[in-house]
Amino acid sequence: MNVVDYNRAAWDRQVEGGQNPWTQPVSSERIAAARRGEWSIVLTEQKPIPREWFPAYPSLAAFSVLCLASGGGQQGPVLAAAGANVIVFDISPQQLEKDRFVAERDGLQIRTVQGNAADLSPFADDCFDLIVHPVSNVFMPDVRPVWREAYRVLRKGGALLSGFMNPDIYVFEPERADGVLVAKYPLPYSDLTYHTEEEIKQLFGDSPLEFSHTLADQIGGQLDAGFVIAGFYEDRNARGEQAARFMPTYFATRAVKP
Repeated sequence: MNVVDYNRAAWDRQVEGGQNPWTQPVSSERIAAARRGEWSIVLTEQKPIPREWFPAYPSLAAFSVLCLASGGGQQGPVLAAAGANVIVFDISPQQLEKDRFVAERDGLQIRTVQGNAADLSPFADDCFDLIVHPVSNVFMPDVRPVWREAYRVLRKGGALLSGFMNPDIYVFEPERADGVLVAKYPLPYSDLTYHTEEEIKQLFGDSPLEFSHTLADQIGGQLDAGFVIAGFYEDRNARGEQAARFMPTYFATRAVKP
């Protein structure tokens, strides 16, 4: 199975279904507030990115920002309204259409580019001041190429802000009605390892394939790419699934290119 093609189509279906919160564009009120300097965005589900992680909060005027695997009309439009020169890069044409919708609706300048986060060849070396990469590498089989490419396209002193899943949540069976957590899957987890292609079509519906990644690949991979980790926080699932009662479900890092 070609993961990139499968997940591209799956995310397009998520947009068409209209239920996934990561496909819901921000309101005009959020854009108006961002233009006044009143804004925040998330890398994970609930906790806003700390203001000190941004190079010049509240105005990002003249900053070049790549929203990496970040379509859906959420982070990119807010950052553009705050003054940044924004490019939104995503695998899903329908997700990118959400960013174009907000840009047209609210008079924003946003460029959208479709592609695979592991290949940022449309962009030159040292061309961005900031990369915003909310939880999305859970849908990618290998994260280390993403970190290497992010390092390449960032300018010296630039920062990569990333959210990603706590891999430990993939140990457990999917949520049960009785609330019991049952350890089932050894890590690292892959939907392709534990399900046949036919089972994936039957069980997963329109959902994209998911992959857990070790912290050696998530955090160690950023370090190996050349980054210095300058910030870290944890977050939990807003819907309160069973695992979230016992552990953080998300991590976020601020990685700087020295």
